[in-house]
Amino acid sequence: MTRWPDCRILDLFGIELPIIQAPMAGATTVDMVVASAKAGGLGSLPSAQLNAEGLRQALTEIRTATKSPVNVNFFSHVPPPGDPAAQMRWRALLAPYFVEVGLDPAAPIAAAGRAPFDSSFCTVVEELKPEVVSFHFGLPEKALVRRVKATGARIISSATTVAEAVWLEANGVDAVIAMGFEAGGHRGNFLTQDMTTQVGTMALVPQVVDAVRVPVIAAGGIADGRGVAAALMLGASAVQVGTAYLFCPEAKIPAVQAEALASARDDSTAITNVFTGHPARGVVNRLMRELGPISESVPAFPTAGGALVPIRAMAEAESRNDFTNLWSGQAASLALRVGAEELTRKLYQSALDVIARRSAT
Repeated sequence: MTRWPDCRILDLFGIELPIIQAPMAGATTVDMVVASAKAGGLGSLPSAQLNAEGLRQALTEIRTATKSPVNVNFFSHVPPPGDPAAQMRWRALLAPYFVEVGLDPAAPIAAAGRAPFDSSFCTVVEELKPEVVSFHFGLPEKALVRRVKATGARIISSATTVAEAVWLEANGVDAVIAMGFEAGGHRGNFLTQDMTTQVGTMALVPQVVDAVRVPVIAAGGIADGRGVAAALMLGASAVQVGTAYLFCPEAKIPAVQAEALASARDDSTAITNVFTGHPARGVVNRLMRELGPISESVPAFPTAGGALVPIRAMAEAESRNDFTNLWSGQAASLALRVGAEELTRKLYQSALDVIARRSAT
């Protein structure tokens, strides 16, 4: 077998390989996006930790390095109203950790957050016209979606249930990312907050495929060719891979996270909200064990992270991962240790090899 049999995503995005490098805020670099795109996959630039000017600069650098299609990813959450009481409770809960490392628990802290998609980001999209625009946590307001569509960009978003996939299709996406429970980082859920009923990739993908007419991209627990091949068999047109790219030299992650990923097993991760206020999968560490992993004391997303910055910095300086969000999916141990361009190609070729071997038996 020399050719991917389902070309819907390839044709929709104008890419050569059905491999989407996941947009991982804080870890994905311009170099990673460019390398993934040069391999023929879809490189994805996260914007949640950028402002409009930072996004413009990063996207301009990518455009200078490659003419291949790229994806720009945005969060589409609604910032919560101020809740001083919740923040005070959170600071009080973290106070012993501040004292432990010799910091004043009452010292002012910088605000933390993830920037949602807004008119200023949309202006950058209109100016630089990325081929694909993806969203996490549903979609932004309809007026902004219309502006993005007017640029000619293809719009995709993550669904963690069939109901979310159906909602996304009804609201105009060109493809759905079926995000299984195995996936690392923030869950893409937006119609439900119940983590006890979230669905694994094997069960989610075929049910989403049956429920929507648009192409489906499988995500969650896919880190080698076997996972890519399995996604095709389940009806997906392409895959989105995240954790495997964290092992690439182009990734920008703290040394303590790289160390945790290197020794992660299938049962090393858990879903937690203690780092940002929204459920996300990461390698279990001290903060998750002692406060959660799911805690009702954490303030609303994305406001929780600011209070952790000082103690995280102190711990990382001592090579401790106690307060670092060690985002990882459940298949980290399957990841190759190669560059992003080579990884993209190997994921594709090894999937074809798997399918060919199975077809020959």
